[in-house]
Amino acid sequence: MQRETAWPEGYARRDYETLPSTQGEALRLAGGLSAPTWIFAKAQTAPRGRRGRAWAQGQGNFGASLVLPGLGDPAQMGLRSFVASLALYDAVRAVAGPGAQLALKWPNDVLLGGGKLAGILLETAGEALVIGIGVNLAHAPGAGEVEAGAVRPVALAAETQAQMDPESFLTHLAAAFAPWEARFRTHGFAPVREAWLAHAAKLGQPIRARAMREEWQGTFETIDAAGHLVLRTAQGQKSIPAADVFF
Repeated sequence: MQRETAWPEGYARRDYETLPSTQGEALRLAGGLSAPTWIFAKAQTAPRGRRGRAWAQGQGNFGASLVLPGLGDPAQMGLRSFVASLALYDAVRAVAGPGAQLALKWPNDVLLGGGKLAGILLETAGEALVIGIGVNLAHAPGAGEVEAGAVRPVALAAETQAQMDPESFLTHLAAAFAPWEARFRTHGFAPVREAWLAHAAKLGQPIRARAMREEWQGTFETIDAAGHLVLRTAQGQKSIPAADVFF
């Protein structure tokens, strides 16, 4: 029996039946918000993923965006990707149970049984950060709906038999995010980095990282203090600030 989860203090929420995109609504509202605020919609008609890619939420899946106002420092904003990843990891673990095979894929995906369960999108609006999160709770896109070579998408229900409605999952996620954010603000990136690496997929193994104009192959050594992917390549160590990773 799952323990009841409480909504975290200091976090607001706005709920909608339908939005074109929670990310778009969050960006629109960001300048007028003074407290961290979750924007949730049961359905999205035009959601999007990283680099403007289309993303289909689907009935029963989860989509929400979190506005963190007044952050200012772009470098610190980017590190919230790891905070959000750890919160997602903990929220899914709470729902799916200790037997779920979870891992974190740099820079911002959550894997379940080796497949992509959830993704994260970071965007800025002035001094506010907007974190968009999508989770395949009920079903996953087909292979033809994702980029060639990408990690196969999976759904929580099919992989673990766990049943969770999107509204309830938001409470789990918000409750998991709040302590990680507090830890980040108090102690900086170091404990977040350590925890993320403890759950990292393919750490110490060969991977491929592809940016807009370059591609690298090498051994995934670590992430550095700036959150960059560190590869050991044939040409030496390479620190990569942004890329898509392929296994």
